[in-house]
Amino acid sequence: MTYSTQIITTTILQFGEGGFLRAFADYFVHEMNEQGTYTGKVVVVQPIEKGLVDTLEQQGGKYHLYIRGIQEGEKVSDCVEVTSISRGINPYEDYDAFLQLAENPELRFIISNATEAGIEYIGTEKLNDRPPKSFPAKLTAFLYHRYELGHPGFIILPCELIDDNAAELLACIRKYSALWNLGSEFGRWLEEKNSFCNTLVDRITPGFPRDDEKLPEMIAKCGGDRLIDTTEPFALWVIEGNHEDELPLVRSGLPVIWTDNVKPYKKRKVRILNGAHTSMVPAALLYGLDTVGEAMKDGVIRPFLEKCVREEILPVLGEGNGNREFADSVFERFENPFIRHRLQSIALNSISKFRVRCLPTMKEYREKFGKNPECLCFSLAALIAFYKKGTPEDDPELIGRIQKGEFRELLADESLFGEDLSVFAEDAKANFDRIMNEPRSAWFSFMEKRI
Repeated sequence: MTYSTQIITTTILQFGEGGFLRAFADYFVHEMNEQGTYTGKVVVVQPIEKGLVDTLEQQGGKYHLYIRGIQEGEKVSDCVEVTSISRGINPYEDYDAFLQLAENPELRFIISNATEAGIEYIGTEKLNDRPPKSFPAKLTAFLYHRYELGHPGFIILPCELIDDNAAELLACIRKYSALWNLGSEFGRWLEEKNSFCNTLVDRITPGFPRDDEKLPEMIAKCGGDRLIDTTEPFALWVIEGNHEDELPLVRSGLPVIWTDNVKPYKKRKVRILNGAHTSMVPAALLYGLDTVGEAMKDGVIRPFLEKCVREEILPVLGEGNGNREFADSVFERFENPFIRHRLQSIALNSISKFRVRCLPTMKEYREKFGKNPECLCFSLAALIAFYKKGTPEDDPELIGRIQKGEFRELLADESLFGEDLSVFAEDAKANFDRIMNEPRSAWFSFMEKRI
């Protein structure tokens, strides 16, 4: 039975309407619906005040996904109209509609991608806020309403790129439950009737191709679609647990691994692929580059990134377990000629990303080799310089603190990176001074023998 002849109910609640989830989870659901292996649609909740839900609603939940790249040596360029989203809701405008979703007993899965900074406990919200500020607080209010109705719990699949993302989300929900005095019975329902699954997601997704010279042609071909999304052929979703009986992703031929331990997959991906992005982006933006593709062709940034990955990140992770092969594949993916992946889009919330993606490697490198990693110290310096004189997109208060702060004091501020980074201050400060005060030809002087 095909998608067009099935009666499909809404079974998935999704926090986040950005390009990644639309190219990943929503596309996967679409493929399962098309094959007839699954009969469920997605309702999307906008997690922050400004977003794309209004446009999504105007388009009836439909959009076009361009999948372009090189796969097994062959050029791939496909366009798919994705039809798995039933509706979108902005809880800042219609909070009642958001809570009413909990009244649907068919709703079974919750998927989220609120970025690394999104899973946080603020602790100042109230249960009757409309809506509470943080994503975990919104989810707690939603789960409590579900519990009061006596409906079954959920299988929860967070896609944020932090270690133990589901465990961290659950920890935040427990704190809000305690803060709001929701009671031990709700706590028991939360733990026993819901399954929080740690996950790893991997798919480079630039999103709307605003800089593509063929954009007018693409929009015309897609009937005026304002939510065109672009992504690469490669995709991987590793999920801790096994709910294949309810969500038949593997049976549908999708790139999904159910496992009892997601950590080895996640560590490799976050440290190498995401770590490469975050270690490069602030410096490349300050250097005057615009896309990942440009960076891969640049005679300074490319060797810098090669050294960072192959001489600092890989020696910490180890050469085995496919790590070197994965690193090679990452550079191939960065060179994808079909994707114009803007550095500025990767730079969103760079402080929190650096803390998760790069800082653990810096610490382990220092512990293992008794010295600081040259490239990652440069990346740390470029990160602070980017917030001071670049175009950061982050919390305005955080940006203001960094712009006013002295470099060494910022590294020592535990509230910024979660710990005191003074051990890296001397090496990073020399790089910072060059970036702030000297021409860019002098920035990478520590690599002159290699470039």
